[in-house]
Amino acid sequence: MNKTLNTLIATTLLATAGQAFAASSTTLTVKGVITPSSCTPQLSNGGKVDYDKISAKDLNVDTATSLPLKTLQLTVTCDAATLMAIEAKDNREGSDNNNDTMEFGLGLINGSEKLGNMTLRLLAPVADTVAARTIGSYDGGSTWSIERFFMRDNILSVANTSTVAPIPVQMFSADLYVEPEIAPASQLTLTNEVTIDGSVTLTVKYL
Repeated sequence: MNKTLNTLIATTLLATAGQAFAASSTTLTVKGVITPSSCTPQLSNGGKVDYDKISAKDLNVDTATSLPLKTLQLTVTCDAATLMAIEAKDNREGSDNNNDTMEFGLGLINGSEKLGNMTLRLLAPVADTVAARTIGSYDGGSTWSIERFFMRDNILSVANTSTVAPIPVQMFSADLYVEPEIAPASQLTLTNEVTIDGSVTLTVKYL
């Protein structure tokens, strides 16, 4: 009985010691690719959309108020034909009144009230003077599907009209549709002027 117990204890100690030794080191691996090409994104009108002043009385009380659609021209110019995608980062993260990954916030008023949201989509894409289409990925570029909308968790790239895979481009252009809406007025304190404060950064990602 004692011999069996001693053997069991010894076996357990050896297993525990082996686990301790196995956990005493780890490996850091650093990978990446340096590309000789670079791409520069640009928006018409300096990327500014201005709705000027809107009367609080013109806002819907119990439903969202859609503002007029505005269009900017997005262009991406690369040194050479390059596989690339575009990521949209919401600089007002947490201020989308619907908390929808398809929307970007318009900022907070009075410190905590979410003013509204906006959607961003690309239409009429052209790749190196040829009509194309936009595609989106939600896993960093591993898989793709047809997509027009920028979302907080995707990237958009360009494909020809018969495939759903990124193609290298040197010059890409598309119409960027900006469609904001203001939250129901009943959810907002509008006794003073408030500022519509949407801000999104578009960044080129190399594939």
